[in-house]
Amino acid sequence: MEDRNYKGYLYLLPAILFLGVFFVYPLFDVFVYSFEESYNFASGTYRGVGLYNYRYVLRDPYFLKALQNTLLLVLITVPLSTGFALLISVALYSIPKLRDFFQTVFFLPYVTNTLAVGLVFMILFQKTPYSNGLMNLLLGLFGISPIDFIEGPYAAKLFVLSFYTIWIVLPFKVLILTSALAGVDEQLYRAARIDGTSRARIFFRITLPMISPMIFYLVITGFIGAFKAYSDAVAIFGVNLNSAGMNTIVGYVYDMLYGDSGGFPSYASAAAILLFAIVLTITVVNLLASRRHVHYH
Repeated sequence: MEDRNYKGYLYLLPAILFLGVFFVYPLFDVFVYSFEESYNFASGTYRGVGLYNYRYVLRDPYFLKALQNTLLLVLITVPLSTGFALLISVALYSIPKLRDFFQTVFFLPYVTNTLAVGLVFMILFQKTPYSNGLMNLLLGLFGISPIDFIEGPYAAKLFVLSFYTIWIVLPFKVLILTSALAGVDEQLYRAARIDGTSRARIFFRITLPMISPMIFYLVITGFIGAFKAYSDAVAIFGVNLNSAGMNTIVGYVYDMLYGDSGGFPSYASAAAILLFAIVLTITVVNLLASRRHVHYH
């Protein structure tokens, strides 16, 4: 038995080393940098140690705006994308003959380059001197005046970014949920139909509890993915997200390192640790909530 345990640890050693070198050590390093004031990469020197970096970041209007954008993006896209994916998956599961075909169709956006999809979205929504864009053309059919979704009101830009994010993540969620639905025991459905149970009751009493682990998985990964959003915003609004008012926390970290306001690794590290703390807190809350609402079988 001891020999088997020894071999097991040897098998795990490469993965442990990989995680330690590329995940644990960088996180520890960033945590240390976040307390070193005015750290200089070139010389490896810093002015002092304290909480100044966190105070600066939490008072920086660019960070506060990025935090607002990220939180709104999370609150809008995670519930909507999961709900839409669930509806589409149930619809696909009800038509077995076309299930594989539609799964392929819905999965195509997931394997398409996100920047390419963002360019298409920008063309669809952008208002130019020569064209109002396809979306404004459709809105015009309902008597709605043209809206500049790319450089116009904040609500319009947030709508485009949320729409784009949902479009990108939806295929993966549909694939996961259709696979989960295929794993539900058909005997449960047969027994419910024999008892004359309504479709709505079957869905809420059988389908949802049986696939709740997969829904919980998608919610957790959805929260983490939405908090890490950056390329989505760049694809639509360009690299200067601060001027567009659509920066995210990850974008703020990047700007502090490499952008026009770059060269401040201490501030970037503090912002990264704050993002880590937010994601960790939400993940823990979801894990605690899952004890009541997730049914493992």
